[in-house]
This record gives sequence, C-alpha cells and structure tokens, in this order.
Amino acid sequence: MTSQEISLLLEKQRAFFRSGATISVKFRIEQLKKLYNTVKKYESEINDALTADLGKSHYEGFMCESGFVLTEISYMIRHTKKFSGRKTVRTPLAQFPSRSYTQSVPYGNVLIMSPWNYPLLLTLEPLANAIAAGNTAIVKPSAYSPATGKTVEKIIKECFAPEYVAVVTGGRAENTALLDQKFDFVFFTGSQAVGKEVLRHTAEHLTPTVLELGGKSPCIVDTSANIRLAARRIVFGKYLNCGQTCVAPDHVLCHSSVKDEFVKAVVEEIRRQYGDDPLANRDYGKIINEKHFARLLGLIDSDKVIIGGDSDIETCRISPTVMDNVTYDDAVMGEEIFGPIMPILTFDNFDVLVDKLKERDKPLALYLFTGDKKHIKRVNEELSYGGGCINDVIIHLATSEMGFGGVGESGMGSYHGRAGFDAFSHCKSIVDKKTWLDLPMRYQPYKSKFYEKLLHIFLK
Repeated sequence: MTSQEISLLLEKQRAFFRSGATISVKFRIEQLKKLYNTVKKYESEINDALTADLGKSHYEGFMCESGFVLTEISYMIRHTKKFSGRKTVRTPLAQFPSRSYTQSVPYGNVLIMSPWNYPLLLTLEPLANAIAAGNTAIVKPSAYSPATGKTVEKIIKECFAPEYVAVVTGGRAENTALLDQKFDFVFFTGSQAVGKEVLRHTAEHLTPTVLELGGKSPCIVDTSANIRLAARRIVFGKYLNCGQTCVAPDHVLCHSSVKDEFVKAVVEEIRRQYGDDPLANRDYGKIINEKHFARLLGLIDSDKVIIGGDSDIETCRISPTVMDNVTYDDAVMGEEIFGPIMPILTFDNFDVLVDKLKERDKPLALYLFTGDKKHIKRVNEELSYGGGCINDVIIHLATSEMGFGGVGESGMGSYHGRAGFDAFSHCKSIVDKKTWLDLPMRYQPYKSKFYEKLLHIFLK
C-alpha cells in the first residue's frame, strides 16, 4: 500500500469508529466469535503456513500458536461484558451526595505491528484484545513470515470489513507509512532497535504505545536445583521454535559446583528430545532466513561447543548447540541470541550474582531453578524483569489470567486476558453528582469556622 492508500484506509476506520458501531458489547462478542470460528476453519492451513515460514511441526504450531489464539479469543468472549461494564468505587464523604465509578472505553483506531517468530499468535492475540475493547484495527504482519502473513490476511478479510479491521502487508516502506499516521494507540512486538523507532514516531503524536521487546533473559541454576528436571525444562524452552522465542532462556548462569552435572544432563536431554541427528528431525524447525542464520553462526565459538554447532545453509537449520566456559566477553553474550545456542556461564556466590544482575539491562524474562526459598524471595523482590518462572521456563505467558510484558529495556505495557483488554482501553474516572443537595462549604467566601471544621473532618 502507498502512504495515500493507508491514509484513506485509516480515515474510513475513523469514520466507522465515530459511528459508534464498535461500542456495543454484543457487536464485539459477535466479532470475536466470528474470528474464533474462522481460525478453527483454517487451522490446517495455518499449520502449513507455520511450517513453510519456520519449519514448525503441526503439533508445535497448534500448541504454541493457534491453540493459544483460540484460548485467548474464547477468554475474551466470556469476559468482555464484565470488563466493559461500569465499576462502582467508594465516594469520599466530602463529595456527598454522588456516585463514583470507572468506565473502560476504547482508544479508537489502533495499529498492531507483529513479528515473524510467532506470526499468528502475536498478531491475532492482541487483535482479540483490541476487538474486545471496542476498537478498529489495522494489522501489519512481518514481511519475514510471508506464508503466515498471507493466511492472517485471508482470515481477517473473511471476518471483517476493512473499515473495521484491515491488514497492510509489505516491508519497511509500509511500516514507515503506517507510523507516520496518527493512530489512537499502537501495539508493537519486535526488537529493541525497531521498538525505539516506533516510540520516536508515536511520540510525535503523543500516541499511547505498548512495546513488547526482548533482551538477554537469564536462567539461574543454583546448588539446590533438581538438575535433571532443570535440564529437561531448559532444553525444551531454549530450543522451542529453534530458540526464536522472545522469552527463551538466553543464557544459563549455573553454580560452579553443579555445572558439570548440569552440562551432562543438558547433553542427554538434547539427544533424548531431538535425537542424535537433530537436523534430520522433521519436528525441529529452522531459522527464519539466511540473514539471521549467518548472524547466529557468527556467535558460535567452535572451541567452546560441547554439543551441536552443525548447520545446513540450504534449509537454514542449526542444531541445538551448547557452549561451555562462556564469559561476558564472548560474542554470544553481546546481543540477544534469538536462536538455538545455549551459553553456560558459572557463578560461585548467589548474592554476588544477584548484585551483578541488578547492574544489567532489565530482561523480558528471568528463570530460577532452586529449592531455596530465600533465593526465590530475593530474586522476586530485588530484581526487575518482565516476568518469569520458578523451576520452569516460558510457561508464565501461557495464561490469560496474568498480564505479559516487559520493563525498561525489554518493553512497556502488558497484555493477555484482562491486561490485554485494559491495554487497548482508556479507563475513565467519573463522579455523578446529585442535584437534590448542594453542600455550600466549598464556595467562597471562606468565612465560616463551622465549615472549616467540617473540612478538617472530611479531609484527613
């Protein structure tokens, strides 16, 4: 689309929103049901598209994308009426007689920009939140996952009129053209570098924005951890989608006294989960494109590889790789990995480790494998990160009952379930003052000592 076409599309959506058509809760729920049924209808096509873009098996495609989308849509269908209703709050005595309440209202015309690593989930899940909150939406899928983007476009066109929900495809030119427009709200998922550009553009219009970014999410394994179970769960989370997951454990910080045992268990788990030749495993995916494939190979130090490191440029596949004896000076620790490479670093003192982590950028996720309640308490209370797990990885985002989002360098704002509805809404605070009584104490002239005493009673 050209800038002019995008501008015209947005103007049509503005007119549709101003008509009030999206305000009805009945209308919102009807649209959510339509989206749910259409995703179900194209489930097989979705799985094929995810295989084409990322090599995901149909099992993984449903488990990590379309299944989550269906769960979120059904959650919003059940809760939209409740979330959109008035919420009565206590009224201070000084404002008697009146009723106070909050009312969630849609922002209006929103833009959703999604990434390539979970191209269905990270497009349709925020869209479900936007619809439930009563907005119109323009959706911009990533150009790096064209097969899934085409399927998303097919689903949305079948479900919605373009003046309500529309898809804009393309690359950087379309991204820039969209960001030059004045939306009422922007939701972006992607890299920190692009997130900064999004924020620069939205700042020009003072547009509220949610940024779901990333970072180097640490995974701590202390002396009290169940090492075999830790290895099993970390291997699953690290190599899911070939490590192309924003909340994947980026690197492992393992206590030196249990490091050898942990490394041995990780090697065994990789072989158990992916076989002796992972590149021959049809359920193991691929790197999104040659650019990222080459970047990842540049992060591997062959002298420190203890398993993996194999690659196939024709299929853009890199086997699950583990690097031992890694330090913060290694290239693999200089950027978010976003691939199937697990660097293992060691520590000797947990308290010193926590103090050092305080000095680093705030990650999107943090994972702690431990049986020590004091360690859990210290990490939870003292370290700042988007979210995480104790004795597991990744699963904290697999619920509609908790918000998911970053903090600091890893993003701002959150979504999923109620948090998603709130993200795409403005919560108005309203006082409905009654007319049958008007207390005179607030009006000038301020000469009454009696009124002054009442003020001190009310305002304390």
